[in-house]
Amino acid sequence: MTKSQLIECIAKKAPHVPPRRIEQIVNAIFEQMTEALKAGERIELRGFGCFTVKSRRARLGRNPKTGASVALPKRIALSFAAGKELRERINRAALPPPVEPSPRPLIPRALERGVEEGPRI
Repeated sequence: MTKSQLIECIAKKAPHVPPRRIEQIVNAIFEQMTEALKAGERIELRGFGCFTVKSRRARLGRNPKTGASVALPKRIALSFAAGKELRERINRAALPPPVEPSPRPLIPRALERGVEEGPRI
């Protein structure tokens, strides 16, 4: 889902709010989240998940093409851990409905593989 699709979904659920205002609200939320993460803060949205900033140490990597060692600098990585409620909702939606096993005709294994039964003459 893109940001514009998010704005459209919110506009459908709140038709009394102009789409331009919804866009301003979404941008303000993202801006506040960005500022909090830049400051090293943790963002916890109950029932949804948790955003954290992690520091990755400097290390030696390898160029996959040449195999030469490459110095990789220290960097900051963003981490998201889905909350319990979000995981459960996704898992419930992802489970296919139970399927009744169809009665299978009894066929000898040799015929299943395309091998004829009985001796060849």
